[in-house]
Amino acid sequence: MDFAAARKIMVDSQVRVNDVTDRDLQAALLAVPRERFLPAERAFAAYAEMEPEIAAGRRLMLPRDLSKLLMALDLRAGETALAIAGPYAAAVLARMGLKVTAQEADAEVLEVVAPALAEAGVDGVLSPFTAPVGEGYDVIVSEAAAPVRPDAWLAALKVGGRLAVVERSGPAGKAVLYVKGASGLSRRELFDSAPPVLAALAPEPAFAL
Repeated sequence: MDFAAARKIMVDSQVRVNDVTDRDLQAALLAVPRERFLPAERAFAAYAEMEPEIAAGRRLMLPRDLSKLLMALDLRAGETALAIAGPYAAAVLARMGLKVTAQEADAEVLEVVAPALAEAGVDGVLSPFTAPVGEGYDVIVSEAAAPVRPDAWLAALKVGGRLAVVERSGPAGKAVLYVKGASGLSRRELFDSAPPVLAALAPEPAFAL
């Protein structure tokens, strides 16, 4: 399979046509080998309009949705970024000149994506998604959905930092952008999206007598 040709078709047919006009982002998507974030037997699905499985139920986000999320972040080279459950996003961010950490909670997933992360110059760490590694980030992004507002992730942003994530509590979800200000948070809804939800972020059930 000609992955370079498939990558160009992906950008032309799934990214540019959905109002993703950032040329640096387009160039990064053309350069990063998405197929390297999947097991070899599923690499053929990397550029299809679908969410191919990495391992253990974890999936890559649709190229359309991820590119729109990343464009909303107004990315700048030299910024620090944390990609939570977003290994492909991490490599794209690194290609755009950000200093990136990729956080995974499942060793099986990290085993698949670790070689590609290393090639991209991204630090990969294994830690529960409920607690971000580090703090003071300019940017946090996830390729998976959060069932509730991820307050722990927001706390890891510096003032002026941005979080792009899909919030999903039912069959449909909303991609949202948070910006952390000195006096609080702003929230803006971006578009409809429904990636798989990170179950680890679900609140504990409450029982009333």
